[in-house]
Amino acid sequence: MGTKELNQLQTITVNNHEITYDIHGDAEGPAVLLVSGWCQDYRLFNYIVEPLAKKHKVIRINWRGHSHPERPVADFGPSEQADDVIAVLDALGIDQIVPVSTSHGGWANIELTERLGIARVPRTIVIDWIMIEAGEAFIKDLQEIQDPERWMAGRQSLFDHWLGISTNRAVIDHLDKEMASFGFDMWARSCRVIESAYKKWGSPLQRMSALEQKRPIIHIYSQAPVAGYENMQDSFIVENPWFGYRFIQGETHFPTLESPDAVVKEISEFVSAV
Repeated sequence: MGTKELNQLQTITVNNHEITYDIHGDAEGPAVLLVSGWCQDYRLFNYIVEPLAKKHKVIRINWRGHSHPERPVADFGPSEQADDVIAVLDALGIDQIVPVSTSHGGWANIELTERLGIARVPRTIVIDWIMIEAGEAFIKDLQEIQDPERWMAGRQSLFDHWLGISTNRAVIDHLDKEMASFGFDMWARSCRVIESAYKKWGSPLQRMSALEQKRPIIHIYSQAPVAGYENMQDSFIVENPWFGYRFIQGETHFPTLESPDAVVKEISEFVSAV
């Protein structure tokens, strides 16, 4: 295991993979761990990391294979993602964290939350994770992206949905320059993993309810996938009062880019309550 500089990021080798990360701030209390969804990286948090670092220690960790999209890696999923994050945290001597994941990074987040226990992870945040069971149209997109002949059309379908009617330049660049830098290999892998997770658990709500040690979890989102989304979450809260949600008015799937001030406020308040 060793560390070296990579541009502005640090690189650490764990589980025979190079993982890149950075750390901002040095406040006491649980560190805020920022992890993206698939085919994204630390840049998704560029607008929130410094504001958060004024009150919290903030760590951004890229998933294996995500620092160098052009380098192929063997298949991995939430278990291996959690393995890597735990190894990095242990190597850095980071004890207590509040993990913050985006999109389907939530599956790995809950795996991490479960394995580290409530003492190390007293609270958890998920951002824009589709809480409902996967619909036919979504499964179709996932399967299309696993087809080497049709994957770019399937990816574009997701991009169009995530962007909506927005003309937000940060979001457009994130899609067209950052997410689009990942090729078929990682996109197909991500869709296999996500499809498998929905088949196994049914929905993110069911996955979270399976946690043996319940602790406060909030869902921050700005793009509701279906009508009645809030009512569905309210019904879940009746039986699961540890869960909550915060809706941030927006047009896209990326509140960390579109509404960073509101996201910082929600994260900081939730973490400070520890």
